[in-house]
Amino acid sequence: MKNSSSEELDSYYPVRPECIADVPKTRFKARVGKTLSERRWNAAFSKEGYLDIAGVLRRIQRGGIHPSIKGAVWEFLLGCFDPESTFQERNQLREQRREQYAAWKSECQKIVPVIGSGKIITSAIVSDDGQPIVADDGQPIVSDDGQLIKSATNTSKSQDNNDATPVDNGDFDKKMIQWKLSLHQIGLDVVRTDRTLVFYENEANQAKLWDILAVYAWMDKDIGYVQGMSDICSPMVILLENEADSYWCFERAMRRLRENFKCTTSSMGVQSQLSTLAQIVKTVDPKLHQHLEELDGGEYLFAFRMLMVLFRREFSFVDSLYLWEVMWAMEYNPNIYSSYDDKRQPNLSELLYDDKPNDKHKLKEYGKFERNNLKTGAAEQNNSALAVFLVASVLETKHRRLMKEAKGLDDVVQILGEISGNLDAKKALDEALKVHKKYLKQAKKS
Repeated sequence: MKNSSSEELDSYYPVRPECIADVPKTRFKARVGKTLSERRWNAAFSKEGYLDIAGVLRRIQRGGIHPSIKGAVWEFLLGCFDPESTFQERNQLREQRREQYAAWKSECQKIVPVIGSGKIITSAIVSDDGQPIVADDGQPIVSDDGQLIKSATNTSKSQDNNDATPVDNGDFDKKMIQWKLSLHQIGLDVVRTDRTLVFYENEANQAKLWDILAVYAWMDKDIGYVQGMSDICSPMVILLENEADSYWCFERAMRRLRENFKCTTSSMGVQSQLSTLAQIVKTVDPKLHQHLEELDGGEYLFAFRMLMVLFRREFSFVDSLYLWEVMWAMEYNPNIYSSYDDKRQPNLSELLYDDKPNDKHKLKEYGKFERNNLKTGAAEQNNSALAVFLVASVLETKHRRLMKEAKGLDDVVQILGEISGNLDAKKALDEALKVHKKYLKQAKKS
């Protein structure tokens, strides 16, 4: 692999010419001997297909992943596949998942025919009580074959029209109605997501993103769809050609992130991470925490977006992908594939001192952030995600300015807003690991 410049890497995800001036500059460069190359990736598999995940993690943590193989590597980082499986086993599993996705999509399509049609919905199709919304002439805005006939110019008509055709009894189910209500919001978000990229000039690619999010919202009825999910899903659509593969990659990412999107009348999903952030800053930089509390920023709501969509808005597209994959490699847990629900962590003494060579080797299969958590027992704590320490590190780097210039929350938001497009992902992660180490050391003392 040649030492690829940021311009060459950007060519994998071309930006529309008229948007180039508005896009943050890419800082990431693929480096020989550091970045995981296609050659090194292929060499990491045995003849049967077993993956040397420990070697792959080391390389990603040093220099990220070359764009030519990102999608394939992400599937392992996110736990779609077990490194200890064979090529044949993975091919069988992939086919099963594709069939499952097709079945779910077909189920959704029977309810809303636009799904799978290559089109997207940006106008509401039902009212809050589940009645179909019609245009001024009384006709539905969506035909049976899934084509958008017209925009709903009078959305109140469905509520005022006593002769409106009632929906099936099942549609009165609250979650069914909520799902239908979410479809146009997904569409509105899709047309805004990564709109600077040439990829989304193609309506079929927009529809692919919309379909995946619509199916996911149907399957995960507890969360449904929440704004920000399109920012998480979009890279999967771009990196993986097959729509079903993109769906499963997104689904695995959401297993890690879905608590961030869980909102109730009394709390936001990301609030628990914000509370953890507050505790970290209070421990590593008590003066800054006190200053933020005095500014009525002790709940750290100004960091909401950073955590919600994992810094997608603070980096260029290429840099945000690099940030994610290095974070996932650092947080990697070899149990990620076998069970997301099993919270039990292996006993560290088993890994360090057991006579079985395989157990010793297992410790190497943890990312270095997760390994540090494991050693200190911090892995048992909730919300100790690397992203939280990343935000803490950003606050640390802005300590002097925040202490001196921030006289109110607006000033805090403005100072932090200046990092957009100016944050170096590699340096930010290095700083996050330093904050993590400092926090663990301080927490141990207390």
